[in-house]
Amino acid sequence: MGREIKVVAENRKARHDYFIEETLEAGIVLTGTEVKSLRSGKANIRDSFARVENGEVFLYDMHISPYEQGNRFNHEPKRPRKLLLHKYEIRRLIGKTRERGYTLIPLKVYFTPRGIAKVELALAKGKKLYDKREAIRERDMKREMEKAFRERQR
Repeated sequence: MGREIKVVAENRKARHDYFIEETLEAGIVLTGTEVKSLRSGKANIRDSFARVENGEVFLYDMHISPYEQGNRFNHEPKRPRKLLLHKYEIRRLIGKTRERGYTLIPLKVYFTPRGIAKVELALAKGKKLYDKREAIRERDMKREMEKAFRERQR
């Protein structure tokens, strides 16, 4: 039966803009209309980030569109949302994010087979412009090599 992970939003530019050191899964505290809106796939995490504050982790700038049938019970689209992590994970993140250059960015938001909303967080370090150019150059060279290899196969 089709019981797999349903990805709602993905931050594709994250791997281009950051060096991803490690990833972890966190639950999100949501209201009812946010869950309904997420289920219909109306979310954007492009410019969002997470921050540790007072021993809790919050996700900022994640846009969840208001639910159509939500009327007055609708939510604020860009409100900060609390992330659910174990204490030891939060303590480790505090240590890592205090190091220079490390940030917490969401890679994707998805529903587990049980229907629970989760976010995949990445501990990442920002890339400089020359790093991005180098990555593009490497990708293009790899493509050229594969193309040449295919030509030779014929």
